[in-house]
Amino acid sequence: QVQRVESGGGLVQAGGSLRLSCAASGRTFGNYAMGWFRQAPGKEREFVAAFSWSGRSTYYADSVKGRFTISRDNAKNTVYLQMNSLKPEDTAVYYCNAVLDKTPLMDWGQGTQVTVSS
Repeated sequence: QVQRVESGGGLVQAGGSLRLSCAASGRTFGNYAMGWFRQAPGKEREFVAAFSWSGRSTYYADSVKGRFTISRDNAKNTVYLQMNSLKPEDTAVYYCNAVLDKTPLMDWGQGTQVTVSS
């Protein structure tokens, strides 16, 4: 297992930006592709962004493409999600997880709340 702690969420106005962090622990962190998911109130959890297994490609949900960027610092065992041009519909709890083809592999952590006001 790779333990993860998400942070960086908050309240922001529409059009603003936030950068989420996912600090992971465990010596196997480098063995996994990592991704971000989110769950809005009353909705199912959905895929947001992820690295491919090789780490050479990134994937994004259509709803965030061009606005969100996933990045990774292996030296710090941390994955980031830079979110720009935020919209009220981006309001959700954001989670990171190990992934395979956009499918989460591990239990969910606490997540970090992102609230975008109009």
